[in-house]
Amino acid sequence: MDSHTAPRDQLGETRMIGDSHIFDLRMSHQGLRLNRFCSMLNSAAGRAAFKADEQACLAAADLTDPERALIRARDFAGLLEAGTNIYYLIKLGTATGNGLYKMGAAMRHESYEQFLATRNAPGAV
Repeated sequence: MDSHTAPRDQLGETRMIGDSHIFDLRMSHQGLRLNRFCSMLNSAAGRAAFKADEQACLAAADLTDPERALIRARDFAGLLEAGTNIYYLIKLGTATGNGLYKMGAAMRHESYEQFLATRNAPGAV
């Protein structure tokens, strides 16, 4: 087990968290370019530039081709695996019309309607 898949609690015990990605220092370093790009979406000007010409915005960004492909595909699970912090990922989701529930549906390979049917509070979106 490596530290990415087996977090340590305060007592040093190893416990697995199924289907989770632990955002640690290694993941932070791995996703630095993606997180910097998504942080640009914090500003109204950054969001406007992205919405006006996504391809130009991606071309100008300090991203690798595979990272650009993840953004173009709206591969939210892949972006998490690539080290994107969930808070920055939400910025990208919002800028692309994919709120948290739409992102959740995509990550579970479900339609938005299928995902909503699994929510405990009907109509909660």
